Amino acid sequence: MNKVLVVDDAAFMRASLRMMLERNGYEVVGEADNGEIAIKKYQALNPDVVTMDITMPKMDGIKSLQAIRAINKDANIVVVSAMGKEELVREAIVYGAKGFILKPINEEHLIKTLNMVQGIV
Repeated sequence: MNKVLVVDDAAFMRASLRMMLERNGYEVVGEADNGEIAIKKYQALNPDVVTMDITMPKMDGIKSLQAIRAINKDANIVVVSAMGKEELVREAIVYGAKGFILKPINEEHLIKTLNMVQGIV
């Protein structure tokens, strides 16, 4: 089973992602509501993939993505954000995001993206 860490400051979004992921055979091993907690949970849980919001308190998703990639250069991180500005998408990709999903989330697109970044056909 594929283990996922869900990172988003909105509890309803974490719950929504959890439901979509679990319906499709993913195991949500942890949740974080900011980038600082995400880094700690990434180290403790070693998930197969991370869904990462960009706009969060304490530490945003871009800085958290950079820190996680410094820990594991092969980390599978997919940015899931309402922020669709081109510069943020580019910045996320430059720092190692393997995918970018815009909110509101389409469940089929979410699963296809997570499978793709993990090499699952």
